[in-house]
Amino acid sequence: MSSSSGQSSGYDLSFKILLIGDSAVGKSSLLVSFISNSVEDIAPTIGVDFKIKLLTVGEKRLKLTIWDTAGQERFRTLTSSYYRGAQGIILVYDVTRRDTFTNLSEVWSKEVELYSTNQDCVKVLVGNKVDRDSERVVSKEEGLALANELGCLFFECSAKTLENVEMCFKELALKIIYFN
Repeated sequence: MSSSSGQSSGYDLSFKILLIGDSAVGKSSLLVSFISNSVEDIAPTIGVDFKIKLLTVGEKRLKLTIWDTAGQERFRTLTSSYYRGAQGIILVYDVTRRDTFTNLSEVWSKEVELYSTNQDCVKVLVGNKVDRDSERVVSKEEGLALANELGCLFFECSAKTLENVEMCFKELALKIIYFN
């Protein structure tokens, strides 16, 4: 459910977005690349962190509160409560590590089903690190097939080169606007 606010706040709608996936797939890097349009080395997330981005999509001024969750299993119980009320979930895998892709269908998508409280939650499947094409082990076709199976939008991105990063978040926001 999106919240409307007055002109004084500087935005029309506010959305909660969640980034999930295995450790070291580049969730924090995607977030920082999107927020600051730059590339930085990032330490692993401990528990959960969030950042806010204001942007305009179409005619709407949006406030995105993007929650970055730790991928390590020991923090999983911490992250279950963060699913509550999320309008968008970005499931991230590393195209150079098959286990991170496999875990999306075997672990992460099951968590989404279990913990997500929003029936209209928009999901995006993101294959990150496409700048390392020579090391790729998960094809774009496999990514598309899983996205279709899970009912997700699909993007391949590179937090390092910024390829498709902004588009991924903007398309997610657009879809949320039209779903709510």
